[in-house]
Amino acid sequence: MMRRAARNFPFPRVSTIKKVVITAYGDESKLAIVEAELPEPGAGEVQLAVEYTIVSGSDVNMRRGTYPLQQKPPLTPGYSVLGEVRALGPGCAKFPLGARVACLSKYEGQAERINLPEKYLVPVPEGVDGKAAVALVLDWLTAYQMLNRAQVAAGQKIFVHGLSGGVGGALLRLGQLRGAKVFGTASAKRHDELAQLGAFAYDYSNKQWIGAVQHLGGVDAVFDPLGFESFDESYQILRKGGLLVGYGMNLPAWTGQPKGSAIFSTLKLFARNLLFWSGKRTTFFGVNRTSKNYGPDLAQLFEWLREGKLSVPIRATFALDQIQQAHRAYLSNARMGSIVIEVRPPHHAGLAR
Repeated sequence: MMRRAARNFPFPRVSTIKKVVITAYGDESKLAIVEAELPEPGAGEVQLAVEYTIVSGSDVNMRRGTYPLQQKPPLTPGYSVLGEVRALGPGCAKFPLGARVACLSKYEGQAERINLPEKYLVPVPEGVDGKAAVALVLDWLTAYQMLNRAQVAAGQKIFVHGLSGGVGGALLRLGQLRGAKVFGTASAKRHDELAQLGAFAYDYSNKQWIGAVQHLGGVDAVFDPLGFESFDESYQILRKGGLLVGYGMNLPAWTGQPKGSAIFSTLKLFARNLLFWSGKRTTFFGVNRTSKNYGPDLAQLFEWLREGKLSVPIRATFALDQIQQAHRAYLSNARMGSIVIEVRPPHHAGLAR
């Protein structure tokens, strides 16, 4: 009764937490650690004590102010989280206190605690490594769902721009798991490593990959996060019946060129479907936790991780107050793999006192 009365009190109790804030658009110096108040979870919400989050390309683009339709600063990034259930809002009974869950959060993940809708939480199997699991939530889920969209199957050929990146590396490994042959672009210093992983890598800058892949007869699917004129180039290497999946507009960030119109580029991408006689198709993908496949697909990835079918490379781990270093490490491209933020050690988050 006392607990219910406290929850119905018009001024909910709050906790003081530390979190990352992008104070303004710009470089890593615009990232700060601040103290903020977090209220108890509302109706339908669960509060997590965050163990792990990641630094993704989306977070970096939010800092730069180039992420589509993003919140304006000050904002707290953090596209995915994994943690323990600390408190239940009214109407929540799916997870017990102490349960380990993950979620596609988009914002507010780089914090000590976060309130999230219970319906978007996915249980993390016992014994699964938390660092690997949190990396699956955004990049690997995006890759898995795009492969499903393209209906990639054994014996097919796919082309991946940015093979050494977070989503690109996931497309490589998940595509190979399906029996596909993987081609793509990456910086020259990554080519030997990618060859050892069984991929066929080309240098994006010299455009020789276009003719080389056309000579091979084209590919069944292209996954392109670059946008703009890159969509036109990717379309050229599709075989008849193939699908171009766009999922970003990152070319200006990669090349330093002025940012063009993302709307025009997207409309142009879809307009390709009017050329029905080509047999080629195009689509644009964005991962979404409201999708009916979000929970089942993420649960499937967690299960594969538990079974040892997936090996998720972790490039580096940083503490929350090392967020500026983490962003620099992400952009350095020194190694392949995810950048993980350990907010607090696993299984020691406990319940707030």
